[in-house]
Amino acid sequence: MDRVAFKMKLIPGYGTEYKKRHDELWPELSALLKQARISEYSIFLDEPTGSLFGFLKAKDQKLLDSLPAQAIMQKWWAYMADIMETNPDNSPVTTPLREVFYLP
Repeated sequence: MDRVAFKMKLIPGYGTEYKKRHDELWPELSALLKQARISEYSIFLDEPTGSLFGFLKAKDQKLLDSLPAQAIMQKWWAYMADIMETNPDNSPVTTPLREVFYLP
C-alpha cells in the first residue's frame, strides 16, 4: 500500500466553499476513487495560507495514475477550477510531498 501526500493551493476566501463541495462529493466520483482502490483520503486546509494538504492510501499505483484520464475526474477538476490554483487542463496544481517520518 502506497501512502501519498501532496499539497495544493486554494484561492483566498474559498475555504467554506471548498469544504461544501467536498461535503457534497458526487457519488460517481466517490465510486471512481474506490474503484481505483484509494482509501483513507483526507484533505486538510491551512486557512491563513490557503494551502491544502492531501493524504491518501493507494493499493495500486497504476489505477491511481489512470484517474486523470477519467471523464468524471476531468468534470470535477472543471467544477473546482474557480476556487483553486489549476493547470491549463483544470487539474489542480499539485506538489508531491516526500515522506520523512512514519510511525505505524
